Amino acid sequence: MTTLLVIAKAPVPGRVKTRLTPPFTASEAARLAEAALSDTLRTVAALPAARRIVVLDGPPGPWLPPGVDVAPQCGGGLDERLAAAFALSDGPALLVGMDTPQIGEAVLAPALAPGAWRAHDAWFGPAVDGGFWALGLARPDPRLLRGVPMSRPTTGAAVRRRLTGAGLRVADLPLLRDVDTGHDARLVAAQAPGTRFATLHARLTARAR
Repeated sequence: MTTLLVIAKAPVPGRVKTRLTPPFTASEAARLAEAALSDTLRTVAALPAARRIVVLDGPPGPWLPPGVDVAPQCGGGLDERLAAAFALSDGPALLVGMDTPQIGEAVLAPALAPGAWRAHDAWFGPAVDGGFWALGLARPDPRLLRGVPMSRPTTGAAVRRRLTGAGLRVADLPLLRDVDTGHDARLVAAQAPGTRFATLHARLTARAR
């Protein structure tokens, strides 16, 4: 079975989702980050997996559900931290971020199906901003990520080139929007009305009117 990895920051005001301020305060941005992380982990906890791990920068909190282990992030740039996260699995692994609370079981199901790795060596989830929200590897190899410039509009394309350049058979997951800005938050909340993220977003924006 596949190991599920979630790369995340602890939702501490001033350290997480700083691009949400404004329109939100640092405290509200942290609360939205916590809601997004909770939604993501709730989905992960419900899916079949060999192991579920949140690879965390900071301390765990009450948002951590049962059945999800915690591993600390290593130092270095995001490319190094992602590479180290994959090293936690000795078999197939699927990594997602904490910025897409709209993911549900159906979105991730193709990469976790019994035959997910028969015809594919990698699964790639592109993001609207040019990055990626998910990456699955049948045989995690840190060289696929180390040295890739992160948090740029070209990051996703660069990672995908690494995969295909290594001769991997790549399957694509749906294009999704990360929550980075207030505009992103509004669109994602509208797309996923049943999530904790959407509920909190509605409460915070109603209060601001």
